[in-house]
Amino acid sequence: MLAFRSGSISLLALALLGVGGCSFFPIAGPTSVDVLKETSETVPYALVKLTPETIDILAAYEPKGLAGTFTDRRPSSDIKFGIGDIVAVTIFEAAAGGLFIPLEAGVRPGNFVNLPEQVIDNDGNISIPFAGTIRAAGRTNVQVQDAIVEKIKNRAIEPQAVVTLSQQRTSLISVVGEVNTPLRFAVPATGAGDRILDAITRAGGIRGQGYETWVMLERDKRRATVPFENLVMNASNNIYIQPGDRIYVYREQQKFLAFGATGAIDSLGSQGEFNFDAWRINLAQAVAKAGGLQDARADPGAVFLYRREPREVAKLLGADVNRFQGDLVPIIFQVSFRDPGGYFLATRLQMRNQDIIFVANAAEVEVNKFLFFLNNVSVTAINAADTATASSVARAALRGKTLVTPATPSTSVTTQVGTTTVQTVR
Repeated sequence: MLAFRSGSISLLALALLGVGGCSFFPIAGPTSVDVLKETSETVPYALVKLTPETIDILAAYEPKGLAGTFTDRRPSSDIKFGIGDIVAVTIFEAAAGGLFIPLEAGVRPGNFVNLPEQVIDNDGNISIPFAGTIRAAGRTNVQVQDAIVEKIKNRAIEPQAVVTLSQQRTSLISVVGEVNTPLRFAVPATGAGDRILDAITRAGGIRGQGYETWVMLERDKRRATVPFENLVMNASNNIYIQPGDRIYVYREQQKFLAFGATGAIDSLGSQGEFNFDAWRINLAQAVAKAGGLQDARADPGAVFLYRREPREVAKLLGADVNRFQGDLVPIIFQVSFRDPGGYFLATRLQMRNQDIIFVANAAEVEVNKFLFFLNNVSVTAINAADTATASSVARAALRGKTLVTPATPSTSVTTQVGTTTVQTVR
């Protein structure tokens, strides 16, 4: 009877396994077999094996940051006047007795006249005596000078005009956020060639560490963000500032996530979110930050990195991009730490913010789970049978009867219940 019950429960366990497979047991993520199938019921993905060629492609097509979004490499051109700017106008004539210089002007230091400073009005104009309204907004000082001379050349004696920016209230640069002195300053009218780092320096520099600081540039309704240290290390991202630029500096640690068989056995926090604590780290460093691979659980040949790559990069990596929609393609990179050379590859692959590392369990772990489960089922069956037998013996004793059980080589137990002696054979 005991063998029958134990066998029945074991068959039930096997039936459950047949229906649910490995999903019957708890697990930290997909198995390596599931990942290698390259199929998903929710989000399609492409599986790419990490090789030296793969790493070279990723290095050549790293995100370009500011340089990739704002492709104009030229310094700011001559500043154009805007509404609200204050300008000063000086008019020269070749000789006295002209339109602006009277005959008695010989005692003057020069044949010129300084007009009162003017604010460019809401229509973008200024007023010049004998010339009328002159368009100034959207023009450079040379263009305004030429317009003035054109209007008075037939009335003045060989006139010349000089227009200067007295107070610049447009073409400003804003630098805000995690800087020591947030400010708004005017771009030099002659174009001093200031770059992003120069603008941040004007604002007193950043407050925090470079590796945890980000710089966002907004220009012409477009935005791009880059780590601050990337501006320092990668000169191509330190582009020229342009009138109207808005620079926002903020602090946010770059992070990655690690799941699966990582970290020390039975240690808390071996899975989760981890800070870079540096501008750049590679895959090997990231695995180390997560506690490495668990010796008793991990499959070193099944280390996966989850990331989205642009379509053109995914195509170069060998992915069938026709299966995917959108500009970004989900990619799972596989590297084997069972291969001694896998560690060298991991040191060359640079991590990116919000990358995900997953280390699958070894196949033996699932077998051990099944054997452990089967052992628990068998022990439970035996204990249940023992409990049922003891209960039957006790009931028989209370009725004054002796329950005869089949003889087995097991030991016998004599139980005294009141005046009745009951012998139970196990």
